[in-house]
Amino acid sequence: MRVLVLNCGSSSVKYQLLLMPGEELLARGLVERIGEGRAVHIFEHQTEEFEYHGKQEFELGRIGHEAALRAILETLQGKGQTDMTIEAVGHRVVHGGESFTEAVKVDGGVKEAIRDCISLAPLHNPPNLVGIEAAEGLLPGIPNIAVFDTAFHQTLPPEAYRYAIPSRYYHKYRLRRYGFHGTSHRYAAERAAEMLGTSLGGLRLLTCHLGNGCSIAAIKDGQSVETSMGFTPLEGLVMGTRSGDLDPAVVTHIQRVDGIGPEEATAILNKDSGLLGLSGYSNDMRDIEEGRDRGNDGARLAFDGFVHRVRKYIGAYTAVLNGLDGIVFTAGIGQKSPAVREAVCRDMERLGITFSQEKNQQMGKTGEGRIDDGGPVAVLVVKTNEELAIAREAYRVVAQGT
Repeated sequence: MRVLVLNCGSSSVKYQLLLMPGEELLARGLVERIGEGRAVHIFEHQTEEFEYHGKQEFELGRIGHEAALRAILETLQGKGQTDMTIEAVGHRVVHGGESFTEAVKVDGGVKEAIRDCISLAPLHNPPNLVGIEAAEGLLPGIPNIAVFDTAFHQTLPPEAYRYAIPSRYYHKYRLRRYGFHGTSHRYAAERAAEMLGTSLGGLRLLTCHLGNGCSIAAIKDGQSVETSMGFTPLEGLVMGTRSGDLDPAVVTHIQRVDGIGPEEATAILNKDSGLLGLSGYSNDMRDIEEGRDRGNDGARLAFDGFVHRVRKYIGAYTAVLNGLDGIVFTAGIGQKSPAVREAVCRDMERLGITFSQEKNQQMGKTGEGRIDDGGPVAVLVVKTNEELAIAREAYRVVAQGT
């Protein structure tokens, strides 16, 4: 079954075409600058079945999401590529609220539920919905499967997801911890169990999705029981431009001293904080590490603050799980920064966490593997693959006929 995976953002559409259940990547690409004057389609195929060879770039002019998807389909299926027929479409949908605990086949009720969650994810759910409706129009009769970032964390118990605020805010306005990066956390946990040669049943794992956006999940028996992101992706770890945890009074104080409204204060915490705010010059961990090595005080503070927050959550979630079998590092920083992994794991032997400097440095070459030195807690590096995880879910839903 050929599954097209779509990730529709406000100004871009990322996609992959995979042959399931063999998980063969056939093609992938990106249309960016949607809605601007010059949209660009970057396409890369993995087989010899396409007329286009290797990586190609096409200028599309000023287009919307439906035209972008039409351009993608023409590239994938046009020019005589009739054997590349798409049989299912898997969509990344950021927010499913409390309505969805797993991937589902899209129908009218599912679309209405996604629309109902726009107030919870105003930047993400609208383009996700546009992508679904465009696929329905351009691929009539082909099943569309919605895979929700929030679904994996719907197993959190009430004591973990409820905020200690008056109950009316939960019941009337749905204010609670939802968690995000769920598709990545699920994939990382499954891949870790595979690498350890066991099943998720009985495993206590911490999956650390560390990139420009960061979150940690505590996973017991394959289910998320705690996660660091909350009502929005702002809560939790220090991130590229997001502050992560802070005293709520900081928000109102910023508003008073700067004479600004809630929207401007929210923008400061989401776009001007994190590594960028602490360093004063960059949200990119590669720049931060380079600056730290040169002796830049802001870069050193940003690096140390980032690592401190990760270590604090590891300690807290180890207590939640009553012990630990493994820690998984994934996403851009987690996979590609030996310096961050070493700083996080250093001096944690009493928690059973050790690491091998040699194995840690080798991960830049192999991309995946164990970096512990044989201690009781496995420390793994996993290459996250959210597109493959979405394709797996889409295939499962279609194959089961649910």
